[in-house]
Amino acid sequence: MAELDRRYGQGAAVGRAEAIDQGLRAYMIRVYNYMASGVALTGIVAWLTYQAAGGDAIQVSGKAITGLTGFGQALFSLPGMLILFAGTLGFVFLINGMISRLQTRTAFLMFLGFSALFGLLMASIFVTFTATSIARVFFITAASFGALSLYGYTTQRDLSPIGSFLFMGLIGIIIAMVVNWFLASSALAFAISVIGVLIFAGLTAYDTQQIKEMYSVNDDGTVAGRKAVMGALRLYLDFINLFMFLLQLFGNRR
Repeated sequence: MAELDRRYGQGAAVGRAEAIDQGLRAYMIRVYNYMASGVALTGIVAWLTYQAAGGDAIQVSGKAITGLTGFGQALFSLPGMLILFAGTLGFVFLINGMISRLQTRTAFLMFLGFSALFGLLMASIFVTFTATSIARVFFITAASFGALSLYGYTTQRDLSPIGSFLFMGLIGIIIAMVVNWFLASSALAFAISVIGVLIFAGLTAYDTQQIKEMYSVNDDGTVAGRKAVMGALRLYLDFINLFMFLLQLFGNRR
């Protein structure tokens, strides 16, 4: 009888572990699907916005941009870019502040709204870089992101200690970018791009591990959905920033 109880207990433990693994895999797939939806929407909106701004009629000569429609002139002006940047930043804080009170569907729709707004901001890359180089860098980013995220998911190493270091590096990058806005130094811009790639490569692995550890088998559907949306938002920002810094390094300018 004791032997039977022991075997039954072991079988129950194995069954619970398998259930947890299946739940975790489903949760992570949901995170990645949400994130991929956001990236795809951003790309579509960016391309459509570029077409509405003038498309192939846009010509770039030095710092002069010609061929813009009225919409394009308003969008790509300094006030237009600042308004869009402030809007996307505010959207992130809004989602973070409201996530605990939102249903999963509402949270996901807000994430898609943020992704669409970010697409308006990213339309400028089609003015600056050739479409071929944008596509090439996108696939490089996707492959790199996939490998880094897989590492973060599978590694047994605790990546928590590097989190604060990466965050400080991110603050430093933001300050350096503001400074270089006035200096317009190509050497500093190159250094920022290299360091930016390293920081967001690290954040991709770190955030993936953190999102994995957020999972709990005891979460109900609403809580799990909220966590999936927030995880998708974190990985979306990692992907987009990694892509932008790689584009600065390897993109061919028009």
